[in-house]
Amino acid sequence: MPKITIKSKLPQLKQTIFTTMTQMANTHQAINLGQGFPDFEMSENLQNLVTLAMKNGLNQYAHTNGFQGLREILCQKIESIYGTPINPEKEITITPGGTYALSNTFTALLREGDEVIVFEPCFDSYCPNIELMGGVPICIPLNFPDYSIPWEKVQAAFTEKTRFILINSPHNPSGSVLGPDDIENLRRLVADSNCLILSDEVYEHMIFDGKEHHSILRYPDLLERSFVAFSLGKVFHCTGWKIGYCVAPEYLMKEFRNHHQFNVFSVHTPAQVGIAQYLENPSVYLDLPEIFQRKRDLLLDLLKDIPLVPISSYGSYFQCFTFDEALAKTDSEMAFRLVKEFGVATIPVSAFYRDGTDHKVLRFCFAKKNETLVLASQRLQKLTA
Repeated sequence: MPKITIKSKLPQLKQTIFTTMTQMANTHQAINLGQGFPDFEMSENLQNLVTLAMKNGLNQYAHTNGFQGLREILCQKIESIYGTPINPEKEITITPGGTYALSNTFTALLREGDEVIVFEPCFDSYCPNIELMGGVPICIPLNFPDYSIPWEKVQAAFTEKTRFILINSPHNPSGSVLGPDDIENLRRLVADSNCLILSDEVYEHMIFDGKEHHSILRYPDLLERSFVAFSLGKVFHCTGWKIGYCVAPEYLMKEFRNHHQFNVFSVHTPAQVGIAQYLENPSVYLDLPEIFQRKRDLLLDLLKDIPLVPISSYGSYFQCFTFDEALAKTDSEMAFRLVKEFGVATIPVSAFYRDGTDHKVLRFCFAKKNETLVLASQRLQKLTA
């Protein structure tokens, strides 16, 4: 049989660190604090609502823009929290996850040679999705160790070719969050330009220590040039459902939907119906900051006596720690050591940089049962300087 020759669109990509660490965790029977998913059960009430929708025959295609009831209640939620009215008919689309909302935005709007400013460390799908559409990622490292945005470097990188600036708050992997000064800098940067904003806000309800989530949805002048991506799977502890949504002004959402309808067309109907009913009780999302802050604080307390130094995390599922070179020469070496010797899987933050920048930082996911965090900490007590 003749060999078929193909030319890869992403020839430089290797297996992701998430797959590598999960495989190692399975091999060494380690506790997986690496990949960002909960190990506790989602709401039984939500499960029952989705099951009821299936039993009631709501199993065929939903509208390509999303189930009407879900779009409407999400718009009510947005206005109640952020004070911005969103039109459920024209400005919101239900998507198969937050990552899809990001990738479909690039599919719809990026053209060959367009530049996208990306802040590193960053979620691993950003740059490949830009490149698949012919775009050019312009990677700017966040300031270490607080992972703040170096706006002077952003200004220097900003040109007529800049089609998007991609922001993420609460930030994965660091847990940093944008503040009022960041919003003002962003305003000044994009004013009178042709630049669009893509805001990844999948951890919007995991924010701590009294911080305010400065969603782009709060700022109509920025929203008029923005796509804002969210994840219902992250919010409701069902990441495997792959359901989220995207918000944008009508003229941008029209382009988003033009591609969406020929890409996936529709999203799982029973899940949309069940979530719409579940959202009628605002406490299901308003209580999340306290729940996840308790988990972050528990992890910090459990690990306070081992030679890992925490970096402030104000949001997301994640807590990062630095370590001394005496423990390992690189963060990857340290992550492999923790899996093999101590039975705890983490993620080396160098994997979130294209050039492998290594500040000797590990990312721990604390979206786990308390007993999981306790067991992991017991194993790590053996770690000595």
